[in-house]
Amino acid sequence: MSSLLENIFQDADTSLNVLQVLATNTFDSILITDATKDAKIVYANKAFKTLTGYAPSEVIGKTPRILQGAATDRKVIARLTDSLKRGGQFEGKAINYKKNGTPFIMYWRVLPVKVGNQIKVWVAIQREGYVI
Repeated sequence: MSSLLENIFQDADTSLNVLQVLATNTFDSILITDATKDAKIVYANKAFKTLTGYAPSEVIGKTPRILQGAATDRKVIARLTDSLKRGGQFEGKAINYKKNGTPFIMYWRVLPVKVGNQIKVWVAIQREGYVI
């Protein structure tokens, strides 16, 4: 990282504002869940609504499982669950469902945010995939 950028990120308020601008304005859907067993959603950006049809206010306090359905590959979900239990990262794709019931292929990464050795939240970066 450049020294100029490092200087900018030393200020906590500036760092937080930069991250808020990134999360709010990225084209990719971003979900943040708490680190509890239930992984309740604590944040969803505008792109999440574009991707799924759910407004952020509709999903706060729920789990990302609201996107799953009959065609969601349980093996992928099991791999995700195993990665989370180990505190690791996950990358995968699965069929999920929009609010209106339309299935779509979702590619996503899930990353832990740690303070010391403790996971505080999980960040999921998601986008729609297409079959070519």
